[in-house]
Amino acid sequence: MEKSLTDKIRDAFFTVHRTLGPGLPEACYEEALTREFDEMKIPYQRQKKFVVNYKGKPLAKTFRVDLFIDNEIIIEVKSVADLLPVHHAQVIGYLRAAEKSLGFLVNFNSHLITKGIHRKVNNYEGDFD
Repeated sequence: MEKSLTDKIRDAFFTVHRTLGPGLPEACYEEALTREFDEMKIPYQRQKKFVVNYKGKPLAKTFRVDLFIDNEIIIEVKSVADLLPVHHAQVIGYLRAAEKSLGFLVNFNSHLITKGIHRKVNNYEGDFD
């Protein structure tokens, strides 16, 4: 049975964390993830820019997501002591503005990566972990 895309993404999180461990800058984890996605042949865009629409018209300000997987899944990479509510809200905001349904907030500065992975769904404020 072939793994789902989200299972492959989670596998990449585990591999990167197992290889690098906690304590590095976010950019290191982001680059390591892209190498894993390349090996897995998962299409992605790095630092993908999105336009924010307000009442049907684009705002001058845009936002960038760390990784945009297969034109559907947003990944926000963190390396912080503790995730704050604003980090979770950021991913939900990105999902709404990009009109996408699934995202991951992943904090690589976790002793156990399972505690650092948070799945987010548009129009839902909690975790599915």
